[in-house]
Amino acid sequence: MSVLNTAWITGASGLIGNYLAQTAPQFAPHWRVRALTRADFDLLDFAAVEREFKKDRPQLVIHCAAITAVADGQKNPALARRVNVEVTQLLAELAVDISFAFFSTDLVFDGRKGNYAETDPANPLHLYGETKLTAEGIVRKNPRHLVVRTSLNGGTSPSGNRAFNEQLRRTMQQAGQGMTLFTDEFRCPIPAVETARAVWELAQKKCAGLYHVAGAEKLSRWEIGELLVQRWPEVTATLKSGSAHDFPGPPRALDTSLNIAKVQNELSTPLPGLRAWLAANPDETF
Repeated sequence: MSVLNTAWITGASGLIGNYLAQTAPQFAPHWRVRALTRADFDLLDFAAVEREFKKDRPQLVIHCAAITAVADGQKNPALARRVNVEVTQLLAELAVDISFAFFSTDLVFDGRKGNYAETDPANPLHLYGETKLTAEGIVRKNPRHLVVRTSLNGGTSPSGNRAFNEQLRRTMQQAGQGMTLFTDEFRCPIPAVETARAVWELAQKKCAGLYHVAGAEKLSRWEIGELLVQRWPEVTATLKSGSAHDFPGPPRALDTSLNIAKVQNELSTPLPGLRAWLAANPDETF
């Protein structure tokens, strides 16, 4: 009887980490998955991380854990760098001789151009993007390792507030009379289950380097809201369209849409656009 290799998934209580763990029997049946949360050990306790790594001897690490909220990073930059950069460096060093996949973000771009390819220069506008870009550089030093840049991921998270659709729905329920969404801020939203499928395939093929994994359709915040509100009959707030230029605050990356041609060529099933996925999955909670 063969012994399955072990795969670590960090941040398994988050949205993408949870989908990777839950879909492993379907997409990665030949792996024994250890879905890591804070209940297992604290990733900031480097001694504990090293001890568990030596004990488990995983042959794959998929690193999802991060401080992902832009506002949280701005409030506590030291913690953001510790979690997003230093923890990534530790795990990449421990995984020097094995496959390692790291999640980054479309927000490493400034949003001035859109349709960004992997070869386009990055220019983050805030600390979150800066920490992710720094971590990317660390990971990419190892030719075995994989960096996955993704966009807005949707679905159902264990906490109920990690997916972009969950956040939008909650905000709309609290908004009362109405809520404004921008018609000039663009992303490539993707169901987290599709991200998980793609990353499992890339990891098992031992793909390395940088890949954009996002939805196949660029949508504005307004268009995303219009699509999703149709699935929420209990939400009574009215959606209003507006421009990001009319609202105060720090600069926003307005078009961080990702070109996914490179990864589409690697995948057995292409990544869908959000509109097509929603139409094909009318009964899915989203």
